Amino acid sequence: MSELLNNSHRRKEVLMKLLMRLHEGESPDTLRTELAETLKGIPYAEVLQVEQEMISLGMPAEEVTQLCDAHSSVLSGLVDVGDAKAAPAGHPVDVFQQENKAILMTISQVRQELNTAIQSSGEDFKKSVIALRTHFNHLSDVDKHYKRKEFLVFPVLERQGLTAPPEVMWGKHDLIREQIKGIHEILLNPELTAEELQPVVDLVIEPALYALAEMVTKEEEILFPMCMDSFSENDWAQVHEHTLEYGFCIVDPVGNWKPTHTAETTAAKVESEVQSGHFQLPSGRLSAAEVQAIFNSVPFDMTFVDNEDKVKYFTQGTERIFSRNRAILGRNVLHCHPPASSNIVERILEDFRSGREERAAFWINMRGKMIHIEYFALRDEEQNYLGCLEVSQNVTRYRELEGEQRILSYGEKKSD
Repeated sequence: MSELLNNSHRRKEVLMKLLMRLHEGESPDTLRTELAETLKGIPYAEVLQVEQEMISLGMPAEEVTQLCDAHSSVLSGLVDVGDAKAAPAGHPVDVFQQENKAILMTISQVRQELNTAIQSSGEDFKKSVIALRTHFNHLSDVDKHYKRKEFLVFPVLERQGLTAPPEVMWGKHDLIREQIKGIHEILLNPELTAEELQPVVDLVIEPALYALAEMVTKEEEILFPMCMDSFSENDWAQVHEHTLEYGFCIVDPVGNWKPTHTAETTAAKVESEVQSGHFQLPSGRLSAAEVQAIFNSVPFDMTFVDNEDKVKYFTQGTERIFSRNRAILGRNVLHCHPPASSNIVERILEDFRSGREERAAFWINMRGKMIHIEYFALRDEEQNYLGCLEVSQNVTRYRELEGEQRILSYGEKKSD
């Protein structure tokens, strides 16, 4: 046992010295070769422990954050995840991993579209830019992925005494958020040309894509395996319980994990309280189950966007018009619309927020159906803006009505 502890101590000592040399300016490629020859493989938990020790010895967390990608480059392929536990389907870690696959897929799509855009001009270039804007709208979803780490996972690590790695990773999250925000602003420039795009790719877009991919690697090889080892089932139950408050990234994950033992009792109790809860309204009293049944039975789609322009709720009726999944929860509604119409949606919301307008209606022909779409400003009794309700309905059958069909004719055969 003492030999194993000594080996662990030596591994961390060697890794610490190599990373310190990286901070002094040595080449990541040189250090990576030396690390591979010296240590062969590094257990995932020791990487975070070394980062913790570096900051404990006085290195600013900001400096570690700035060289986070360089750390990943040095360690790439050398972290030993052979003993990592697999997460069950639907488990919080499995959800993170499903999202990571979608992030990597979107990064690949962005790179393919960039190759097309740089070699195109005129209308073809404009189409590529719109496609790129759509891809980066999806990548903006990493904010939800990162927030679940920051507010649900990191507090558990901090209780376990690992305070520095979450601080470093959170700093990297913020850098990535800023990079994506900057890319959005560049792609919204109507004067952008293919010639101007190339330096933007080199200086801004590619570094952002690299940082996103490296964060995935760090999660998959270091963070999640260590969390699977050290978190209790009750810890995971808490993460699972609050996940929907932040929403999902790009995809609506599959799998339905349920905690067991004491965690299951806690979760079941919470669910029971919700199901038995009632809402006392001025015109009546409804249970949570009744509210859900009403919302999902009306023959139209409803989506609620809160006063911060984040999607907070959508109905799940059988007559869906526009596809929705839980990945949109917590997402800025402007990123849920095609780039060509997002500026109109933004204007509607600004008019609602300012009180200039209370509703906005539109109707379109879609796949042979007449679709009526209306936005409503929602306000409380003091007229404070609460958000926007989008109501979409297939009105084709109503446009075709003739004569009457009274309630007394119920049960009679209806003509199509």
